[in-house]
Amino acid sequence: MAISKRLLGGVIAGLVAAATLTGCGGGSGSAASDEVRFGYIGDFNGASLLAVAEDQGLWAEHGLTAETSAFTNGPLQIQALGTGDLDFGYIGPGAMWLPASGQAKVVALNTLGNADRVIAQPGTTSMADLRGKTIGVPQGTSGDMILTLALRQAGMTKNDVKVMHMDASTIVSAFSAKRIDAAGFWYPAIATIEEQVPDLVELAKNSDFAGQVEFPTAFVAGNDVVAEQPDKTRKVLAVLRDAMRYRSEHPDRTIELTARLLDVDEAQVRADAANVKVLGVDELDRMTEDGTVERWLSVMDDYFAGTGQLQRSVGPGNYYTGELFTSAGRP
Repeated sequence: MAISKRLLGGVIAGLVAAATLTGCGGGSGSAASDEVRFGYIGDFNGASLLAVAEDQGLWAEHGLTAETSAFTNGPLQIQALGTGDLDFGYIGPGAMWLPASGQAKVVALNTLGNADRVIAQPGTTSMADLRGKTIGVPQGTSGDMILTLALRQAGMTKNDVKVMHMDASTIVSAFSAKRIDAAGFWYPAIATIEEQVPDLVELAKNSDFAGQVEFPTAFVAGNDVVAEQPDKTRKVLAVLRDAMRYRSEHPDRTIELTARLLDVDEAQVRADAANVKVLGVDELDRMTEDGTVERWLSVMDDYFAGTGQLQRSVGPGNYYTGELFTSAGRP
């Protein structure tokens, strides 16, 4: 299933408005093959490894220069990978159906998310109360995913409510102004809403579905990049692995660096990080080799097939390049 063409305009806008970091590459850093265009989302999950890589000089250490661009969601980055405007990017669990459909490769898992919520206006007591009500959600994201799971758990579907597809900033303003009754959304953006609606109600969260489905965030690459530029892919994975190790060993410093990159208050990033299970590089190696990662992705494939987003998966073994990830840690 291809991404809707209407997203193309958002891709261009995201690239034009991108926030850019540049590291000085070593070795043959001036060569085009060593230049990396990397997308991210402006939260702890999406930005923490890039903040570490910049501060620690990891791009240069591995012979790369990096230009990083901020996006509002994962599907836009998958679109940019497909058009060749990005080499690598970051997605949340709600966009995992896109690589599963063959539109990109998952080159590394990152964290397990616990920041997604179904929130509702004060006075709402259950998902059943939302029957016939208007719910805002960013289409194809983890907010969409948590809403679908919560409705299913309540014996409902999206046909029982009025779903409005909105971007993240519109949800913040619409919920705060009470123009929508509920939202499938995530922290830290929910914290902004809480400043205006402090008594909002949380009806569902990721942990409600523990044991049923995990919510992995991931780094992705264009299919052509992985196939035609394996050396660059391996170098990028080496950077991510080094940054993962640093993040696990220096969590407070990583929060500080991420706040600096995003130009936000450190307390906001700390609160965001509290909703994340960081996966260490050794843990990811083990879970890749014992099949845990593929099992997680298979469950997600089944979920997306059930929602109709995924007509047919190419199979986790084909879209998750686990061997590339683990081999990037070997001499």
